[in-house]
Amino acid sequence: MAITDTEIQNVKQRFGIIGTSPLLNNAVNVAVQVAPTDMSVLITGESGSGKESFSKIIHHLSARKHGQFIAINCGSIPEGTIDSELFGHEKGSFTGAHEARKGYFEVTNGGTIFLDEIGEMPLGTQARLLRVLENGEFIKVGSSKVQKTDVRVVAATNVNLMRNVAEGKFREDLYYRLSTVPIYVPPLRERGRDIELLFRKFASDFAEKYRVKPISLTDDAKDVLLKYRFPGNIRQLKNLVEQISVLSTDEKEINADTLQRYLPKENSLPALYKNAATDKDGVSERDILYKVLFDMKKDFNDLKKLVLDTYSNQGKAQVVKDHPDLFDGVEATEHHHHPAAASEPVLLNVSPSLPDDDAHVEDIHDISHETEDDSLSIEKKEKELILRALQKNNNRRKYAARDLGISERTLYRKIKQYDLEE
Repeated sequence: MAITDTEIQNVKQRFGIIGTSPLLNNAVNVAVQVAPTDMSVLITGESGSGKESFSKIIHHLSARKHGQFIAINCGSIPEGTIDSELFGHEKGSFTGAHEARKGYFEVTNGGTIFLDEIGEMPLGTQARLLRVLENGEFIKVGSSKVQKTDVRVVAATNVNLMRNVAEGKFREDLYYRLSTVPIYVPPLRERGRDIELLFRKFASDFAEKYRVKPISLTDDAKDVLLKYRFPGNIRQLKNLVEQISVLSTDEKEINADTLQRYLPKENSLPALYKNAATDKDGVSERDILYKVLFDMKKDFNDLKKLVLDTYSNQGKAQVVKDHPDLFDGVEATEHHHHPAAASEPVLLNVSPSLPDDDAHVEDIHDISHETEDDSLSIEKKEKELILRALQKNNNRRKYAARDLGISERTLYRKIKQYDLEE
């Protein structure tokens, strides 16, 4: 059934969708057509592009519109509790289960469940979800009784699920069961002049909220706005307009220079987003960087252990004899205490004189201790990055996880691991 332009415009007004780009209109068109059916839908698009709005279109234009609609972010629920959240549990089924609890699939019977960030769902939970999709059946945690439910599932993801399937992180059968009808929500940078329309809408909303005069853009500022990539999409644009509306008290016509001051510079955190560029073999730049760092650390530690072993078992002269390649390009230094060793080179800036006394043993102990400390350097850096991301985003874990290029559940686990709870 063909959907007219007028119908598409009416749907966009009803659900607060602003824009006229062909890609956006096509996404709305597909959502409207699939809504009256009970087919599973997979919505794909970058974070902040407005995927949840399309799930609401599908629910409210369907026969289930009088049923319950629940939106769940799979990435924000800890792995140990997600089965209980979705399917419920019986009393005493695990520590802390003081009473039985209904899960979302039981509560939403006859309605719609929107599963955002479906790619973050654990494999065990994926198997349970597949059973619901195929047979409408589920079993509570700690129970053996099969229960029935009639729920429509709309899923969304901002990652490449087929890549996750190839890596064994997502079930192939579940992927094809979910993506009966795919809907692609374009990022803001692919929507052309829609950015200006959204800017004006947000400026008007915040002027009313804060009781100030609405801001506007000069022509050169509009050019800057259109050229910016907006990795955070609509969410980032909305935050930008709110910031300018509040802070630009004197000038309400924003020129290019003023706008540039509010646009964020290149991210200082050495982390890439999940959809970062990959080579033809699917290896991300971050994977390569970590591999190089770990290889360098391993080589450095191997050298230290070699020094420790040879000095304690063979003596310095034997090191030169067995490993001459270690001393290529190293200038020989005179041995002040033992003239016979005057032609021997210095090994890794270690003092050329190591008498057989307690000082010798203490030096070896220091080298060993330093080797152990180096093994903690990666964890130390990871902890520092997490702290910086949390501070930058005022402890809002969702945005901190996005900056770090990890899921909220992974960030939650790391915060627990490094004891970073407030």
